[in-house]
Amino acid sequence: MLGSRRRPVKRQRDEAENPFWISFSDLMTALMVLFLVAMAVALLSVTQGLRTMDEGRAQRDSAISACLDGIRAITQHTPYPGLKLRGQTLELGALAEFPKDGNALDAQRASDLRGFVPHMLQIARTPECQNWLKRFVLEGYASPEGSYLYNLNLSLERSQRVLCVLLDKQAADALSPDNRHAIREQFFVGGSSFNSAILNQPEKSRRVELRLEFKELRPRCEAGTTHCEADDLHPLPWDDDAKCPVAKR
Repeated sequence: MLGSRRRPVKRQRDEAENPFWISFSDLMTALMVLFLVAMAVALLSVTQGLRTMDEGRAQRDSAISACLDGIRAITQHTPYPGLKLRGQTLELGALAEFPKDGNALDAQRASDLRGFVPHMLQIARTPECQNWLKRFVLEGYASPEGSYLYNLNLSLERSQRVLCVLLDKQAADALSPDNRHAIREQFFVGGSSFNSAILNQPEKSRRVELRLEFKELRPRCEAGTTHCEADDLHPLPWDDDAKCPVAKR
C-alpha cells in the first residue's frame, strides 16, 4: 500500500491534451498556407498591373514620338522659313513674328499661317496623334522693352491675333469649316511676357510659338470613377464669328 504510485493521472492528462495541440498545429499550418497563397495572388496582381502600366507607357511614348515625327517632317518640307520643332514646341519662325509694340500680322504672314496650319491639323488627325494629343497652346512673347504687365497683355494679344487669323472665314484663303472647328476645339492661347526673350535679338522675341500638350497615362473614366481623364470632351458651341475682338496696334 505504501509503495503504490498514482502515475496514470499525468498520463491521462497528456493523452487528453495531445490531440488538441495537434489539431491547433494543423490549423496554424493551414492558415499559414492560406496566407502564403493570398500573398502570392496579391504579388501576381501587382506585378501584372506594373507590367500593364509599362506596356501602356511604352505605347504612349511610341505614339507621341510618331506624332512629333510627323509634325517635324512637314516643317522640313515646307516653303515657310523658320519652322522648327523643339521638343514639344513648334517654333513658327517668320510666320508669327510681330512688330515692336504691335499685335498685328501683315497679309503675307497671315496667308502663310493659313497655308501651313491645315497640314499640321492633318497630322493631328492621325491615330498616333489623335489618341494622345490633348491640345495646342499658342504662347505669345514680347521683347524686354516695356513693363512686365504691359508685355504680358501684349503677348496675349499676339496669341489671340494668330487665332483670329486662322479663324477668319472672310479671308480669300480661309480654312475649311472642319479645320476652323478643329482649331476652336483644340487651340488655347497664353501670354508669357518676355520670360523667354531671345538674347540680343528683340525682333525675334516678339513672336508666337505653338506648344503641343499630350494626355497623361491614366485609367479611363467609368461610372463612379474618380482621378481619371475622360476621353471625350464636351464640344464648344459653334458660332463661326468672323469678328476678331483684338484691336490692331
